[in-house]
Amino acid sequence: MPDPVNTPAAATSAAPPAEPIATNLPVALAAGLAAALVGAVLWAVVTVVTHYRLGLAAVGVGFLVGWAVQRTGRSGAPVLGIAGAVLAFVGCLLGNLLADASVIAQQGGTPIAGTVLAVLARPSLAIRIVTEGFSAMQVLFYGIAVYEGFKIARRPAPP
Repeated sequence: MPDPVNTPAAATSAAPPAEPIATNLPVALAAGLAAALVGAVLWAVVTVVTHYRLGLAAVGVGFLVGWAVQRTGRSGAPVLGIAGAVLAFVGCLLGNLLADASVIAQQGGTPIAGTVLAVLARPSLAIRIVTEGFSAMQVLFYGIAVYEGFKIARRPAPP
C-alpha cells in the first residue's frame, strides 16, 4: 500500500498557495508613458545624428515601454499588456513625428527645438507630417513594437 504522506500529490497540496501580485496600473501607465517619451526622443536623436531613419527604433521603443510597464505593473495582468501595446504605438508615432520634424528643421536650417515645438503645437500639421512620411515598412516595425510592448508587459515582473 502506498504511503499517502510521501506521494507527489500530498507534497504539492501541502505547499501554501502563492498570493497573487497586485497590479499597480496608474504607476505602470505613468512609467510606460515616460518610457514612450524617452524612446521617442532617442529615436529623433539617432535620426539627427546619423541622418538616417531607422525603423528598428520602433522595436526599441516597444521593448522599452513593455519593460517599464512590466517592472512597475508587476502582476502580468492582461490590462498591462494592452497598456504596453497602446503606449508602444504612441511612442512610435511620437518618435516618427520628432524624427521627421528634426529632419525638416535640418533641411530648412532652422533650430530643431523650435521646429519640434511648432509642430507639436499644431496637431493638424503633426498629423500631416506623420501621414505623408508613412510607409508600408513602418507598419511592419510598428506591429513588432506593439507586439513587444504587449508581450513584455504581460509577463509577471521578477521578484
